[in-house]
This record gives sequence, C-alpha cells and structure tokens, in this order.
Amino acid sequence: MADIIDYKIIGSEMQLVEIELDPGEGVRAEAGAMMYMGAGISMQTNTGGGLFSGFKRMLTGESFFITSFVYEGAGKGHVAFAAPYPGKVIDINLRDFGGQVLCQKDGFLCAAAGIDIDVAFSKRLGAGLFGGEGFILQRLTGDGMVFVHAGGTIVRKDLHPGQKMRVDTGSLVALTDNVDYSIDFVGGFRNALFGGEGLFVTTLEGPGTVWLQSLPFSRLADRISAALPKDRNKG
Repeated sequence: MADIIDYKIIGSEMQLVEIELDPGEGVRAEAGAMMYMGAGISMQTNTGGGLFSGFKRMLTGESFFITSFVYEGAGKGHVAFAAPYPGKVIDINLRDFGGQVLCQKDGFLCAAAGIDIDVAFSKRLGAGLFGGEGFILQRLTGDGMVFVHAGGTIVRKDLHPGQKMRVDTGSLVALTDNVDYSIDFVGGFRNALFGGEGLFVTTLEGPGTVWLQSLPFSRLADRISAALPKDRNKG
C-alpha cells in the first residue's frame, strides 16, 4: 500500500509540487529533484530495488539512484519537488488507472512511498530501433499518487476501444498500460526529407488514457542549439 499523501501544485507555467506528510509518511523522487524541505525530513538515497534496478534506470537516462524523503517529526512535514526545466506537473492517482502508468524517460518527478518505479521496454522492435525518445519508458506501479513533469501545455486524451491517434514521439508524456503503443514510418520521400517531423510517429490505440505535452524538452533544446553561434571563437 502506498502512503496517502496530501499535496498542492504551485505556479502556472513553471510548476512545482509541494507534498504534505504525516509522521512516518514518505515520498520517492529522482535524485536532485528536491527544491526545499522542512525540519524533520530524513533523506535516504538508494537504487530503488537493488543494483539491477539502478542499472536499468540508467538505461532511461535517469539517475542511478532514487531518493526517499520520510517525515520523522511531529505534526505536518513538507517537501517540494521541481523539474530541471520549465513546465507543468501532472498529478496521477494510479488507483484510477488500473494501478499502472507508463511515462517518458525524463517525465517521472516523484511518487508516494510504496510506488514501484521500474523500466518498461517498448512492445515492438520497430520502436526500439527508430523511436528515439520512445524507446524506453518508465513503469509506475501501485495504488497511490505519482507526479509527472511535462513541457508546455498538457493535453489528456481518453481513447475509446479501437480509437487510434498518431503523435510526435517526443510529445507523448504518459499513457496507461492498456494503450497499444508502436512506432510507424511516416512514408514518402518528400515527407522524410522536408516534413520537419522526423521519419517516424508514435501510434496509440485505445482503450486507455494518454497525456501529451506541447513543448518536449528535446524540441526546445534543438531550437536553442540552432540559435547559438556556430563558431564562438570568431569575432
């Protein structure tokens, strides 16, 4: 059973989540995600399930370690988490979604103690070869609250059985485990060379729920990189 935690999401365009803990309650987060915490909070850093779990997490581009924050004081304790780049926080109660949600490799922010954080490989080989950001997802399992970070505006889509949606791979933030997920070739010579959307898109098929972001960090980073001087030693 995951800890039952209270929380509030602070801000509008650059959000953070503040967790309120009773004595003995805890929350797990990516190493380095903590923004501030009150007195009585104890920090414990580990691999989140043994060395193998730590190495699997490294494959996602995340930290080898998970940090647990447990409140050991009296009354109420508080700890807050923020992502390393601007965006919004999505609060997801796993109880409402069959106890399991998958999220992008850099999307997980924090979760109530008792939530299992693991690596979920994509279902099809094509996704592994060509999916880029969609190659490896993180699997969040349990019966409590998890918090996922995304960039730009968040769009939630509830797909009916058999309903399909094609999205830019980087725009996919999270999805429930019952959504079928694959990477498809866009097709067409001109699309491949001049389309600007890449060679592949993610195809999602319901039933299930997906969360999309309007500004993936990779897209923002590409624009910043393109605007930088090509040779800083000149001039």
